[in-house]
Amino acid sequence: MAQDDTKKRKKPNILVTGTPGTGKTTTSSALSESTQLRHICVGDLVKEKNLHDGWDADLDCYVINEDLVCDELEDFMEEGGNIVDYHGCDFFPERWFDLVDIVMALKSDNIEDVTRNVATLTDWVRAWQPPSS
Repeated sequence: MAQDDTKKRKKPNILVTGTPGTGKTTTSSALSESTQLRHICVGDLVKEKNLHDGWDADLDCYVINEDLVCDELEDFMEEGGNIVDYHGCDFFPERWFDLVDIVMALKSDNIEDVTRNVATLTDWVRAWQPPSS
């Protein structure tokens, strides 16, 4: 997808990152319900599509193959309308995401925090407009 292809998207792509247990999947699932954007949990995708290089017994997790993940996601990301849920962000192309310049640290210690976060992000999604030419 070329840089200018972001102008073709009708819906934004959002990346939700954080360490395990911070509420990424809970927030992403609720945001998906609220906005009708597609929730992509990268960990689940890696398992379902075998996008890994095997199992790391020491870390008790799959060794993700970043190239395979990016290849699998390319068409979805070009289309737009995705919430990508993963621990990190360094291997995803910046051009895929529409909230790159805005980093939002979202406290998610309880359900009220998650509800507030989802409302804030839902408002942003509803106000989002594709970049103009």
